[in-house]
Amino acid sequence: MSSSEHDVVIAGCGPTGLMLAGELALAGVDVAIVERRVNQDVEGSRASGLHPRSIEVLDQRGIADRFVSQGEKHRVVPFAGTVLDASDRPTRHNYTLALWQAKIERILADWIGELAVPVYRGCEVTGFTQDDTGVTIGLNDGRTMRAKYLAGCDGGRSLVRKTAGIDFPGWGPDISYLIFEADMAEEPALGMRHGTRGVYALGRLEDGKRIRGVVTEPRLERGNKPTIDELRKALVAAYGSDFGVDDITWLSRFTDAARQASSYRQGRVLLAGDAAHVHSPVGGQGLNIGLQDAVNLGWKLAQVIKGISPHDLLDTYHAERHPVGAALLKHTLALTALNRGDERTNALRDMMAAVMQMDAPRRWYCAVMSGLDIRYDLGEGHPLLGRRMPDLDLVGAEGPMRVFDLLREARPVLLNLGETGSHDIEAWADRVKLVKAKFEGICELPVVGAVQTPTAVLIRPDGHVAWVGNGSAAGLETALEAWFGKPAPKFARTLQRPEKQGDGARRVKCIQHPFRLRNGMSVPSYPTGDVQ
Repeated sequence: MSSSEHDVVIAGCGPTGLMLAGELALAGVDVAIVERRVNQDVEGSRASGLHPRSIEVLDQRGIADRFVSQGEKHRVVPFAGTVLDASDRPTRHNYTLALWQAKIERILADWIGELAVPVYRGCEVTGFTQDDTGVTIGLNDGRTMRAKYLAGCDGGRSLVRKTAGIDFPGWGPDISYLIFEADMAEEPALGMRHGTRGVYALGRLEDGKRIRGVVTEPRLERGNKPTIDELRKALVAAYGSDFGVDDITWLSRFTDAARQASSYRQGRVLLAGDAAHVHSPVGGQGLNIGLQDAVNLGWKLAQVIKGISPHDLLDTYHAERHPVGAALLKHTLALTALNRGDERTNALRDMMAAVMQMDAPRRWYCAVMSGLDIRYDLGEGHPLLGRRMPDLDLVGAEGPMRVFDLLREARPVLLNLGETGSHDIEAWADRVKLVKAKFEGICELPVVGAVQTPTAVLIRPDGHVAWVGNGSAAGLETALEAWFGKPAPKFARTLQRPEKQGDGARRVKCIQHPFRLRNGMSVPSYPTGDVQ
């Protein structure tokens, strides 16, 4: 029996695991993936697209063009049988990119290959134990691995989640669906229809011949390995014919169950993607929210491993991403309900479709389904605080550049759009990049609209804004320490205030300066004490 050691071991080499591995590798962390598949092949075409915010995070790392060049752009958002114009979303990538999961995974796999991330293929995690310094992981081939942290990106039936004892509450299934790819001897009824229990649809694959379909089963069925006879019966029940379905190369079952991990972290074990949340694929959110989980977690985990930040920083991963997952579950439940074809639901769907064509609801819904509306609760302040930083066109010392250009290395950035030298971050210069630039345009946010351009913004590696300045550096050091660790040792100092003594002399008394986020995370304060 052999053993391997890494800073982080990721269980699962799907889109979420691949993205997390890339984020950690960019940060200089020793990361490896354990994957049961012997290669990156995907059964069936599975998920079919990337939404604007996902394309933005890929653009932040300089790899978006690899995906865009292979996909097809659609500037609409579907809603309950109709489509909404989404071409006015204020983002450089105001489109959904039609691209099958198989291609998405291959591109991500090539990327982490360039970053020299090892993938242990043909094996899977069978169990693990935690202690104060790390996780010992058992594999099905008898080997063990040792890591400081284990990330479960191993899908909805996550063994990592179950072994960690993390609850998975939510809503059980009410409807089951079959999804397949096959030949059909007869001409099929292409397009989408609403049946009494839910939606079903048939469409041609890229070759123009074979069919990809989704059909609602007459009654709730369980098990992820349906039979050909079950598919034929479901087609007959929905269409009155099975269209001579034959040569089935992919057949799977899914339900409308909606469940979410009660905690995204248990000690040194973390969950992301489907391991943390499962739901109906309506709306095409699953792959996209998993990528964004990974981007939120990666830089935080890297900073903790490198000793830059305390372990408490990992609590912000759950605090920020759990509400996003919870909202998504509610959205998919609502959309699944609207897909039913009984007369009452038809009437409700028609009414809601008319409402969603109105400007304000349309803008809101398109932002929600694009991942562009997310705001992490970092307190009150400028509308940018907690939101993703728009990809503004800037002019720097070396010429034109974009905000996303500054995030290629997954490092935090203090972007100074005001007076030169007005923000001193020398104590964090080893971690935070200071960039002076000019911006002469309109800063616009989805749903919110145009906002006042700040004089400075502190941008986290995931692209979200941690601090906003408006002509003052007030609160900047607090935000820097909260998110990016204590100042470098030679700059460590206490915040001071004069305190009068009875004899008229002045003594300087060190004061605590704790910073507590709204989610309860606290960064250790400066030491207290008196200095003369």
